Amino acid sequence: MGKMLASQVGLVVLLIIASLTEAENMRYKDPKVGVNKRVRDLLSRMTLDEKIGQMVQIERKVATSDVMKNYFIGSVLSGGGSVPAPKASAEAWVNMVNELQKGAMSTRLGIPMIYGIDAVHGHNNVYNATIFPHNVGLGVTRDPALIKKIGAATALEVRATGIPYAFAPCIAVCRDPRWGRCYESYSEDHRIVQMMTEIIPGLQGDIPAKYPKGFPYVNSGKTSVAGCAKHFVGDGGTQKGINENNTVIPFKELIDIHMPAYPDSISKGVATVMVSYSSWNGIKMHANRQLVTGYLKNKLKFRGFVISDWEGIDRITTPPHANYTYSVQAGVLAGIDMVMVPNNYTEFIDDLKLLVKNNIIPMKRIDDAVRRILRVKFIMGLFENPIADLSLVNEVGSQKHRDIAREAVRKSLVLLKNGKSANKPLLPLAKKAPKILVAGSHADNLGYQCGGWTIEWQGATGNDLTRGTTILNAVKSAVDPKTQVVFNENPDSNFVKSGGFSYAIVVVGEPPYAETNGDSLNLTIPEPGPSTIKNVCGGVKCVVVVVSGRPVVMQPYLPTIDALVAAWLPGTEGQGVTDVLFGDYGFTGKLARTWFKSVNQLPMNVGDHHYDPLFPFGFGLATKPNKPY
Repeated sequence: MGKMLASQVGLVVLLIIASLTEAENMRYKDPKVGVNKRVRDLLSRMTLDEKIGQMVQIERKVATSDVMKNYFIGSVLSGGGSVPAPKASAEAWVNMVNELQKGAMSTRLGIPMIYGIDAVHGHNNVYNATIFPHNVGLGVTRDPALIKKIGAATALEVRATGIPYAFAPCIAVCRDPRWGRCYESYSEDHRIVQMMTEIIPGLQGDIPAKYPKGFPYVNSGKTSVAGCAKHFVGDGGTQKGINENNTVIPFKELIDIHMPAYPDSISKGVATVMVSYSSWNGIKMHANRQLVTGYLKNKLKFRGFVISDWEGIDRITTPPHANYTYSVQAGVLAGIDMVMVPNNYTEFIDDLKLLVKNNIIPMKRIDDAVRRILRVKFIMGLFENPIADLSLVNEVGSQKHRDIAREAVRKSLVLLKNGKSANKPLLPLAKKAPKILVAGSHADNLGYQCGGWTIEWQGATGNDLTRGTTILNAVKSAVDPKTQVVFNENPDSNFVKSGGFSYAIVVVGEPPYAETNGDSLNLTIPEPGPSTIKNVCGGVKCVVVVVSGRPVVMQPYLPTIDALVAAWLPGTEGQGVTDVLFGDYGFTGKLARTWFKSVNQLPMNVGDHHYDPLFPFGFGLATKPNKPY
């Protein structure tokens, strides 16, 4: 009898030990356990296939619930213009993301995937979202508090669609406006770019005091997103501004001009860093171990994860994808942790697995990558809240966010000329004029006003792409009800001269573009812009509003223009332009980029020995508002 009892007690004890061991074993699922311990525990359970899966980011077009489950995929993204359906609602986005997340969660270890998107000036892929001015305009404001508010508003709209990760901010220092991505850069001066990294605590939340140096920080509530400082490093310094080209400068210049915003971003807890397509002195950044591992990870002590750009490792070779196995080897050994594949994921997985099994890529490199990815996922609360709900859907395009965008438009405008003589200013314009002319290709075109990275990757034309206010409609709202507003996109000179107009507002500029499609060696406003300026300004007092992603050739037209305003790419809130044109607010913006006379001067940045601009860095006329606010 005694023996039997003893054996039963022994069995109970064994069962208790087993269950305690099991609970102990599942430490990674316990939010009370420290992040490092959770990471260590989870990593110790993972197979090679599960680890490699975490390093893979695929496009939503090739992602299904089964793909997520079968390949242990760690991340999904929407490329520019990649949406669940045209004009999809926030609910449709949430449902799509959750469907993929359920696939990820159904795996043996239940590791949630992280969904990323290019929310680079607001949640710009999404119909009805607030589109903020592009960075080229925001740099003009020199207002970090405003930029932080934009980050927080963007984070809310991104989270409203079930997405917890934004590929922003771009902290490139654009040194040559011929670069097609120049509008993604806040300034040619790294000090302004550093100031604007305040968008990171807007996106991610404020980093707590005494937080460990270099560690990512994302507020684990539902209102913040993981950010991404990009593109590491020197992307804005390529020769002739050619996208994805070679930045040829000494190491000291790379560090002094292009690097400074990275330590700022890391000190603010940025979760991820994206590597640049460009090269530095002939070495592709995606294969540059010295800078990615040596400088970013070891010297700057960055503890978040490093992500590649879209097919970035493919482009290590010329032509791209010429020797993919080599590219996988070079990219992962350089220190890239997550690879934006984004389509042919089985090839990447097979190649990486082979490289590890043949000891070409050591297991400790894989573990470093996965440790960093898991660290970000744990810190941001993804394990506790993997499934998105519909509680924030009304944040998309909310009036509060549109008001912030309108303020940003006002503060980003730069008044470059006001009157043919200083004692006869044209601005602010009279609201009670009997009859005014609005002209130009960009006056009534929301797509042009928003620029690239808006609904579509390359941007779009027309007024049906999303909800917003064109500059023409803003003019109609701003003027006195008795004022007659005549819109003629490209009037001839007779129409202008015989129209009896008090003055004209001419809105012209560049069509939308993104990346390489925006590279330009001439930087001219396409026709009919110049003809419209000539016809209108030759016949009536005119203010020309330039909508562009960078300074463009203006010198030939300047003598005929009474007033000139740089509006950059203002986004959906056109009333921000008229707020200042009509004097409800004063002009305060100062150039964050040099405005050249001729492209032959380029590259030309403030401080250069050959500096001879049309309008210098820091220039901007001020006006007083008609009534105090």
